[in-house]
Amino acid sequence: MSMEWLLDWSWSLDGLRDFIATGIQSFRDCDATALAAAACLLVLFLWYCYHVGREQPRTYTTVNALMQSAEANGVQNGFVFCHAPECSRCTHHDGLNQKLYHNLQEYAKRYSWSGMGRIHKGIREQGRYLNSRPSIQKPEVFFLPDLPTMPYFSRDAQKHDVELLERNFQTILCEFETLYKAFSNCSLPQGWKMNSTASGEWFTFYLVNQGMCVPRNCRRCPRTYRLLGSLRTCIGNNVFGNACISVLSPGTVIAEHYGPTNIRIRCHLGLKTPSNCELVVGGEPQCWAEGRCLLFDDSFLHTAFHEGPPEEGPRVIFMVDLWHPNVAAAERQALDFIFAPGR
Repeated sequence: MSMEWLLDWSWSLDGLRDFIATGIQSFRDCDATALAAAACLLVLFLWYCYHVGREQPRTYTTVNALMQSAEANGVQNGFVFCHAPECSRCTHHDGLNQKLYHNLQEYAKRYSWSGMGRIHKGIREQGRYLNSRPSIQKPEVFFLPDLPTMPYFSRDAQKHDVELLERNFQTILCEFETLYKAFSNCSLPQGWKMNSTASGEWFTFYLVNQGMCVPRNCRRCPRTYRLLGSLRTCIGNNVFGNACISVLSPGTVIAEHYGPTNIRIRCHLGLKTPSNCELVVGGEPQCWAEGRCLLFDDSFLHTAFHEGPPEEGPRVIFMVDLWHPNVAAAERQALDFIFAPGR
């Protein structure tokens, strides 16, 4: 060990000793106020470190997380089990308007009344609107005033989403064909729902039912479900939003009925379209076409039927609810809040 290294080491120890002694003397010279402030800062720092350490890392919402959330809320096999008897989507009584108005007030307190004129007017006079509507258009739950009224919409009404769905026609068709292989004459495959009809058979396979995704079904159509997330105007956060595969067997007639609201337009993408199949909305007939979207307002009186021969097979469409193009962004946000599933 060289003499020079020893001298450097000795100098370092002396410097460290002087530094410690200076620190101790400074601490002794501090007054009580400074010490209290330092102690408070130390306690706050330790508290912050403790709580940061306890927090779980934030993750992005995944499809599986959404599915698990929906399962916890009682969605299974295409059915929504509503646990709230006052649910605005499922309730038809005099207290509904009062409930909707309460929801609107709660939204406005949290956010703003700006842009809420039509919604406020609609809720305030909902009874008059629903009772005085002509029989051709009578939404069963909620009518938003001053929206353009027509049974059918052009493809340009929601051009981006229409084109995206049509580009993915083969993807959706392939997933449907895989599902349909499970059908037999003796039982209804898991995930399918049979609907009441005037005649024949009408089956639906829901990916989203009244604003809630159906986990098991979404896992069986993963590419179609992911596609929904790419749509710009898909209604996915309130009870008026649905997405499903709809199958009409030959000889089926769906009784005339009204949808729940005029804030949406219903989009049908034709997957299999035999002859003699029609959709009639507001008295106007239209035919589906494979790989093409048909847009209509289901708050109008409408029906559908399949009168084609049995050998041509079922009529199959992929159905998704999109926002009416004249519902503003602020109104969409408020309506998602007012008509949130389970609210």
